[in-house]
Amino acid sequence: MKHFLLFIFSALCVACSVARQAAPSEKLSTRVEVVTVFEKDTVLVEIPQIVEKVQTMDTVSFLENEFAKSSAEVSDGILSHSLETKPVQKPVEIQKEIVYRDSIVFRDRTIIETVEVEKPLTGWQQFKIKTGGYAIGMIIGMIVYSVLYIVKPLKFIKL
Repeated sequence: MKHFLLFIFSALCVACSVARQAAPSEKLSTRVEVVTVFEKDTVLVEIPQIVEKVQTMDTVSFLENEFAKSSAEVSDGILSHSLETKPVQKPVEIQKEIVYRDSIVFRDRTIIETVEVEKPLTGWQQFKIKTGGYAIGMIIGMIVYSVLYIVKPLKFIKL
């Protein structure tokens, strides 16, 4: 008997739990993508202007290329030679590093929406509703009967 009552008590504790709802949850996750790309690019390298002069005993001379020009002349028996570089920019190909960073945020949401749907009553529930009015009527009738026929005659009895 002692174990039976313990078993019944533990069964009632487990059976009478409150229905719980899961709390709404939201999960965030971020993914970062880094992509490195090497592209060929052209850079202009500036060549500085340089001036050089040389004197020698010779005839007139003139030279020129894409970066410099040179002229030589004789005056009073002395050759004067000058070399000047042109202020140009030379194109040079280089590998340019481009880093693309992209972050994507993923958001998972769980939305709980309660939708109430009217459910038809079972036969037992309909029976309880119908007999409930009769039971209340019977209780009121018993109270009136006890007041009229049991309590009223007791007032006349003197102790």
